Amino acid sequence: MKLLYTFCLLFLIAINSEAQNHPATAGYDLKKKRLLIQTCSSYLYNSNQGSIDLDSAVVLTCKAYKLPVSLAYDEGFYDGSYLIGKDLIEKGNIDAAKKLFQKSKGVNKVKLALQLGIFYLFKPFTKPDDIKNAHHFITEAVKISNQLKIQKWQHESLMLLGKFYFQINNYPESKKCFSQVVNECRKQNDKAALADALFYQATNQYDLDPEKEKILKEAEALYKNLGFEEKRIITKARICTIYFWHGKINDAKKILYQNAADMRKIGFRQQQYIETTIAYIEGVQFNIKSALYYALKSVKSMESTKDYTFADIFYMRLGLVYLQMGHTDEAIKMSEKSIRYGQNIFSSGSWYKSFMTATASLSMKGKNKEAIEYMNSITSHYPPPNKFDNMLMNYGYANCYWRIKNYGTAEKYFIKAGEAADGLDSPQTYRDVCNTYSSIALFYANRKNLHKTKLYIDKIDAVSKKYSQNYNSEALQMSLYKLDSLNGNFKSALEHHKLYKKMSDSVLDYAKNKQIEELRFQYETENKEQKIKSLNQETSLQETALKKSKLLNTVSISSLVLLVLIITLLYNRYRLKQKNNAELELKEKEINQKNINLRHLLDEKEWLLKEIHHRVKNNLQTVISLLNSQSAYLENDMALSAIKNSQHRIHSMSLIHQKLYSSENISTINMPNYIKELVEYLRESFSLGQRIRFELKIDPLELDVAQAVPVGLILNESITNSIKYAFPDNRTGMIYVTLQATSENKYLLTIADNGVGFDANISNKKINSFGLSLIKGLSDDLDATFSMENNNGTILKIEFSKEFPINEKRR
Repeated sequence: MKLLYTFCLLFLIAINSEAQNHPATAGYDLKKKRLLIQTCSSYLYNSNQGSIDLDSAVVLTCKAYKLPVSLAYDEGFYDGSYLIGKDLIEKGNIDAAKKLFQKSKGVNKVKLALQLGIFYLFKPFTKPDDIKNAHHFITEAVKISNQLKIQKWQHESLMLLGKFYFQINNYPESKKCFSQVVNECRKQNDKAALADALFYQATNQYDLDPEKEKILKEAEALYKNLGFEEKRIITKARICTIYFWHGKINDAKKILYQNAADMRKIGFRQQQYIETTIAYIEGVQFNIKSALYYALKSVKSMESTKDYTFADIFYMRLGLVYLQMGHTDEAIKMSEKSIRYGQNIFSSGSWYKSFMTATASLSMKGKNKEAIEYMNSITSHYPPPNKFDNMLMNYGYANCYWRIKNYGTAEKYFIKAGEAADGLDSPQTYRDVCNTYSSIALFYANRKNLHKTKLYIDKIDAVSKKYSQNYNSEALQMSLYKLDSLNGNFKSALEHHKLYKKMSDSVLDYAKNKQIEELRFQYETENKEQKIKSLNQETSLQETALKKSKLLNTVSISSLVLLVLIITLLYNRYRLKQKNNAELELKEKEINQKNINLRHLLDEKEWLLKEIHHRVKNNLQTVISLLNSQSAYLENDMALSAIKNSQHRIHSMSLIHQKLYSSENISTINMPNYIKELVEYLRESFSLGQRIRFELKIDPLELDVAQAVPVGLILNESITNSIKYAFPDNRTGMIYVTLQATSENKYLLTIADNGVGFDANISNKKINSFGLSLIKGLSDDLDATFSMENNNGTILKIEFSKEFPINEKRR
């Protein structure tokens, strides 16, 4: 009887658990569920461009798909069987789990310590107390597993400790933990354990670490040999991310296509996440037809599987593609779907942006009054949830009223938009804030209100200086032109007007192309209507022939067979003609679509490339800001120094992308200007004043991005080392930077100082060994010869070849 009762209880629990599962995960085992968590959370993290952290993306994914958060982190010790304390932690009863931990012994105590460590370590928006609790339980797991001398639990505990150190930015200790596990697995020839250890080692490394790609490739090869397809797909996705952020776009795209095929083979249904990523990368490469194809395909995959989780993002993305192509009706339709799903199903936080996309589409069509009514209907039920959306909403209202010449109401909304912009204080919102200020400035410039025009232009200058960025737009240049004209400064006004014309001409050309496209659509429509009329006439003739054959049938039985044959032949010919016409129409549509996409590709190529460099620069500035925010919670000088060094390295790359999108030449970097700005940045960062002076001798060279990035990082590391170590006790000195062409295809970069020099036998504590290793690794990337010598100071020389000649590249 007791056995029967137990069976019934387990059956009811299983039924209840199955009822709580998300339909999208039906039939999925733990491997596929973990693959879904990794795929979706990575997509959410990347699509939000770092506005949420990766752990928050995991929590959001698990909540949407009704999966426990622990599945993302407990793969090493949870295989679906009973796990002590798991039910308590999933229900949030942490106090009960802690009491159970005190009572547990042996392996059960290790398992519970690992679960509690994971719970505290990977909580979104982790607090200091959470870090302390995580450290306590992880170290307990290490201690108990060492006492038990069971290697599996020693490895699991040590790898979780490595993850802990990585989370608190103690990278050397993290690397030490993982290296120990990897070395022990190699000695035992345990390929499965080695693959997992390598995967987690690489996952807890920075993307700039040159070892990361190599380690992931070894793990991927092991997973392939072991037949662990889900893990292999996740590992390749990590490699894809490295390729993308290092500029290997084609390699990244190749992995995406391979992963899509592999996912289909194993029956993984959520194709929309990888398809929309392919669409994004095709857009980065200006393959607009492919971008639109995969954006549509991702929506189709979502709709065919009825997995509308985060549908607001997919419809929003497709809407933006349509808006960029000038297809405003389709953009509005997709935006409305995004809004509907974001409000009623599950929101990723993107549907409010779709609302603004729809408003922009209506305004683009000249329907400003309709756009105002639409905004009224949405905002009355769903007021802006934050200052940023409040700024966009008031900005949208103001522009619509401005266009219909209701200046009083427009000014009211512009003031509200400006107040909301004043309340935003982050680099992520910098450009949107400046866009708002510049539109307000132009509004007042048109009204000849010089005081308020200058007020908002000064706000742009202030926020640009605060974030060390340069802002420019048509509205700003026109505002400056009108301000200088009214003040009588005609020379400056002329310069601003030239800049305005330069930017507005490209927009005007795009508008002209759009008009040509609309005329072409009209012409094709008229041709199709004419063809339809012709087909109707042919059908009418066929019907007349059939009637005549029936009449002839009554005249003579002998002619019946002949008439039947004629009718059959005519009918077959008619069917053949219909089939041929259908095929011709299909081919014609394909050709027309190709022509349209090619025209869009030609028109938008340069604009899109600049936009990509702008976004990459913004993303790098976001990383710098996040590192700056993280440093506020650190007291360890070594950690603070590491974060500061990372900020300098990222800034050197960000400066390159800033140069690319703000210059005429979007393929190469002007090295004299770039090096001068980089040196000025480092001088200001270390507050050198006149203590250390710089002497620059840079030939008028232009380098490809692939060479400019490592050169910039080498300069950053070398100059930083000289500032820190060459002039102890606040000595004064000089740092010399030289870049010159030694021959037709050879360049020599020299960084020297007149400081104390270096000693080959000095301890590692006084030499930035990581920085020197980074310089050597970057020199290898340039295929350069590297030398370092003492001669009244330290002299570093890097000689490299002109790998991508500009003339050949532009052919």
